[in-house]
Amino acid sequence: MAGIPEQRCEANAAAEAQKAAPTALGADDTRFMRRAIELAWRGWGWTNPNPLVGCVLVRDGRIIGEGWHEKCGQAHAERNALADCARRAADGATDAEHVDANAAPTADPARGHARGATAYVTLEPCCHTGKQPPCTDALIAAGVARVVVGSRDPNPLVAGKGSVQLREAGIRVDEDALRGECDELNPIFFRFISRKTPYVVAKWAMSADGKIACASGDARWVSGPESRRDTHELRHRLAAIAVGINTVIADDPLLTCRREGKPGNQPLRVVLDSRLRIPEDCALVRSCTQDEAPLAVATCASVDDPATDAGAKAQRLRALGVEVLRIPQDGAGHVAVRPLLSVLGEKGIDSLVIEGGSGIHGAFFDEDAVDEAVVYLAPKVVGGADAPSPVAGAGAARMAEAAVLGRPRAHALGDDLKITFAPAGATRVADHTPASRDALDATTPTMQGGEACSPAS
Repeated sequence: MAGIPEQRCEANAAAEAQKAAPTALGADDTRFMRRAIELAWRGWGWTNPNPLVGCVLVRDGRIIGEGWHEKCGQAHAERNALADCARRAADGATDAEHVDANAAPTADPARGHARGATAYVTLEPCCHTGKQPPCTDALIAAGVARVVVGSRDPNPLVAGKGSVQLREAGIRVDEDALRGECDELNPIFFRFISRKTPYVVAKWAMSADGKIACASGDARWVSGPESRRDTHELRHRLAAIAVGINTVIADDPLLTCRREGKPGNQPLRVVLDSRLRIPEDCALVRSCTQDEAPLAVATCASVDDPATDAGAKAQRLRALGVEVLRIPQDGAGHVAVRPLLSVLGEKGIDSLVIEGGSGIHGAFFDEDAVDEAVVYLAPKVVGGADAPSPVAGAGAARMAEAAVLGRPRAHALGDDLKITFAPAGATRVADHTPASRDALDATTPTMQGGEACSPAS
């Protein structure tokens, strides 16, 4: 169990080979880039597998347009900001004057109103055509004079080419502006674009004595309501949730994203079920049938022949809308973690939260497949020698072999303590849930391992 290795810092080391001295920012540059970062966060949960990006257009010290990437498949931040610039200039445009941010690549979404402006963008503008046309084309067509870039884009289709294209068009480009803060937006994107497998967050709630349930199996509720709300924000952000079949059989969970008063992006629910034991009438299958949330079952069973029990069951599950994934088994006869991650990556799943139980957590830690861990520590003592702990698996034979999670960060979340673990210097996804950011603003300061933990320090 090697834990979360230091080399897992792609999020902060993206395009490191291109890294140059940070841009010397003026006070206005800092202010406008921070506004772009604030806008980028609004895409939380909706852009996967695309990055979170914000853009602010400024002329003569005044914001004339702003936008963010709102949802995967829709216009990127730069085009939204340019379209906003045209709308502002139209002074209350009617529907007939609607500005199309998805206009042809050579068109100017700002309709000339951004000429000579500076664009502050949290990520290097794209210069290739995917689901959307290149943002570099839109900035050039709009006639902006300067582009200030936060993060470098490690996507091989961009990776410096966007900045080069802008410079070749006569636009001044300043890079690495508040790069650390901009990088914090996209550890998932940086990880996925470089490895093509999901960013993995191991998550559990436990009592102060390290129990995730009583010996009887009762686990409702270990953590408090604030921690549970935070969990739903994390589900909204990540593309998939994984649990083991024993959790499904014991708890019959729903595993949907339920945000209070707000819509939620429903992640793919993945059940690791080596022998295809999932009940066909469980809550997961019923909700999939009702199109409430997608469901995939990863199994090692032979499901190709409908004449076999497993094949017939797989056929019935597929008829109910369940995706059945055939995955090789590991040495213990369970779903092999690395092949599963490869299959999910091929499906465009850029991130995965492991919600248990202890066997699944153990399998991922045994395979050194965890990028980040988040623990909700409740002020309770469960006791009992047979009460389960969060991580099983093969485990470490010697303390020197124990998984090292990395530097902790902690803050109060209601009556609980939320702790995130990642390698030193790495950006953490779970730190940035809206509930956590609100709690940090309203309650205690963040406490980091190796640093002062007292507000008076």
